Amino acid sequence: MAAGMAMASPAAQAADPAATVGTDAGSRERAFEAAAAEFGVPRTVLEAVSYAQTRWDFNPGHSSSGGYGPMHLVDADLGSAAEGKGLGDAPAAEAPTPVADTLGRAAGLTGLGEDALRTDELANIRGGAALLAATQQRLGLPTGAGTDSGAWYAAVADASGSAQEDVAAAFADDTYSVIASGASRRTVDGKDVSLAPSTTSPEKGQIGRLGLTKKAISSQTDCPPGLECDWVPAPYARTGPGAGDYGNHDLASRPASPKITNIVIHNTEASYDTTLKLVTDPDYLAWNYSLRSSDGRIAQHLEPKDVGWHAGNWYVNSHSIGLEHEGFAATGAQWFSEPMYRSSARLVRYLATKYDIPLDMQHIFGHDQIPGVTPANVAGMHWDPGPYWNWEHYFQLLGAPLQSHGVDGAQDLVRILPGFDHNVQTLTSCTTAGQPCEPQGTNFVYLHAAPSETAPLVGDIGRKPNGAPSTTSVSDIGARAQAGLTFAVAERQGDWTAIWFNGVKGWFHNPASDPTAIAVGGQYVVPKAGLAKVPVYGRAYPEASAYPAGIPVQALAPLQYAFTAGQRYAVGDLTVPTNYYRATTFSTQTPNDHVDVVGQDRYYQVSLGHRFAFVRAADVDVVTAE
Repeated sequence: MAAGMAMASPAAQAADPAATVGTDAGSRERAFEAAAAEFGVPRTVLEAVSYAQTRWDFNPGHSSSGGYGPMHLVDADLGSAAEGKGLGDAPAAEAPTPVADTLGRAAGLTGLGEDALRTDELANIRGGAALLAATQQRLGLPTGAGTDSGAWYAAVADASGSAQEDVAAAFADDTYSVIASGASRRTVDGKDVSLAPSTTSPEKGQIGRLGLTKKAISSQTDCPPGLECDWVPAPYARTGPGAGDYGNHDLASRPASPKITNIVIHNTEASYDTTLKLVTDPDYLAWNYSLRSSDGRIAQHLEPKDVGWHAGNWYVNSHSIGLEHEGFAATGAQWFSEPMYRSSARLVRYLATKYDIPLDMQHIFGHDQIPGVTPANVAGMHWDPGPYWNWEHYFQLLGAPLQSHGVDGAQDLVRILPGFDHNVQTLTSCTTAGQPCEPQGTNFVYLHAAPSETAPLVGDIGRKPNGAPSTTSVSDIGARAQAGLTFAVAERQGDWTAIWFNGVKGWFHNPASDPTAIAVGGQYVVPKAGLAKVPVYGRAYPEASAYPAGIPVQALAPLQYAFTAGQRYAVGDLTVPTNYYRATTFSTQTPNDHVDVVGQDRYYQVSLGHRFAFVRAADVDVVTAE
C-alpha cells in the first residue's frame, strides 16, 4: 500500500487523527483521489473546486477568515465575533447575511465530527466531495467519478455558498478555468498537487436549477457582476457645534476633481462585524469597501465621488479608493483567504477599468507603501496589509502578473520577485514581543548594509532617527524590499545586488541560479547637474502662487531621506496630479472649502524605499534604463 495511508476505511481514517493521511508530500493528492471515488465526484471537479477556494492549502479556519482545510469548510456558528481578538460583539445593524455553514452541512452528510473536518486532511476533502455529490443528486443530475466534469456546473456553483446567481456563476467559471488550464503547486504545508489541463464544456444552463436570486440592480453600489456587494453607508454627519466637528469622510466630486488615480489595499485589524460597526460610526472614519474573509462578500460604504479617511495621507486620500480586507496583518494567510483575494481582484479590475487606473504596484498599493506627509508623520505610518499579503498571486488574479516587463540583459532596474509560499523570511513579535512568528510565506526580501547575511539590516531614519539598524519585527518595514516593487540598482557583487533604498545602499541575495529579482525596463531619476541633494516629499501639493485668496497655502515639507548626487530611484509615475483638495468644514456651503486647488508645478512618483515618495520634476532628470 502507498506510504502514509492507514489500513482503515476512509471514515475511520477521518475520525481518528492518529490514522490520518498527512505526513508526506503525496497525501493530499491521494486524499482527492479517494474522496472522488467514494462520493462519485469527478476528481478534476473536486480538485478544481478546492483550488478555486484555497489553492489546495490547509487553512486553519480562524473564525470567519477562510474556512477550514483545502475544501474551505466554513463554520458559520463561530461567526466573525468569536475570534475577532476581542473586538467583535453584536453584528452591525446593516450587516450582510451570515456565511454559509458548509462545515455543519458536511458533518451531517458524512457523519464525521466537526473537529475532524476542521483538522484532518482526508476528512475535510471527503466533506467537500460529499457536499458536491449531495447537490448533484438533489438536482437530479448524473453522479459518478466517471461522469463528464461539464455536467457538474450547478454543483460547483453551489459550492460558492452564495444565494446570488451571478456570484455563484462567477465562482463556477473560475473553477472551470482551472480545469481548462490545469494547475500544479506545492502547498504551504509541503503537499504536491497537480491537475492536468482538460477540455470540457460546462453546462451553464444547469445553474437555473439552483433557484438562486438574480442580482438586484442598485444605484448605490459600484460593483461588477459576480460579486456580492452590499450598501452599508458611512455617515456624513455633524459630531459637535463647530464647523470642523463632523465625520466620517468628505464630500467631493470625483473623478472630475480630484482625479481618482490609486487603489489602496488595507487589512482591518478587526473582525468583519466590528469593521462595519466602525465605518458606520460618525465619530470614526470611513473607507470605500470592506471585504469579508470567509467568502469575499463586499460592503460598500462611500459613493465613488466622496473622499474616505483611510490612508493617513490626505493627498493619497483625495486620489484613492480604499479597500479594507478582514484580517490581522501579523496572522496573515490564516485570514487572507482565496475567496477574499478573488473578490478583491475582481473588484479592483472593475474599478481600475472604470477610472483608468494602471494595474501596477505604483497605482494599486498597500497602506504600508504610503509615505508620511511630513517628517514627523513618517514613523507613525501604518504597515498593513503586511508581509503575509501575497502580492504576486494577487496580481496574477488581476490579470497583470508582476513577472511581466522583464528585459533580458537590463542592468539599471530590478523588480523584486522572491516568490511567496517558500519565501519564508524570519519575522518576530507576531504574538509575543521578540519571539519568532509562525513560519509562513512572505512577500519581501531583507536588505543588508553589506553583501552578507551576517551584515546588519539597513536602517530607516524615518523610523529610527539615530540610524539604528532595522529589525525583524513583523511591523518593521525599514529593510524590506517588497515583491512587485522596482528599484534602481546601485552595485553588484557576485550573488548579491544592492539597490538604492531610502538614501542608502541595501544589499539582497540574488544569485543567478535562483534569482529573487528580475531585470526590467523603465526609467529612473537622478539629481539635476549641480544639485548635491534633491528633496523628497510625501505629497504633490501646488506651488504657493496657485492658492486663491482665502485658502491657506499648504507648506511643502521635505521628508528626512537623503536623495543625493550619485543616487538614482525608479520612476513609478510621471503624470502625478499636482493639487490640494481643501475640505475642512461640514457640508459644501462654506466659502473657500470643498475646493480643489490645482497647480502647475510637476512631480514624479519614485520608488524611494518600502514606501514611495514624490520629487519635483524641476529637481531631477529622467533617464531611460539600460
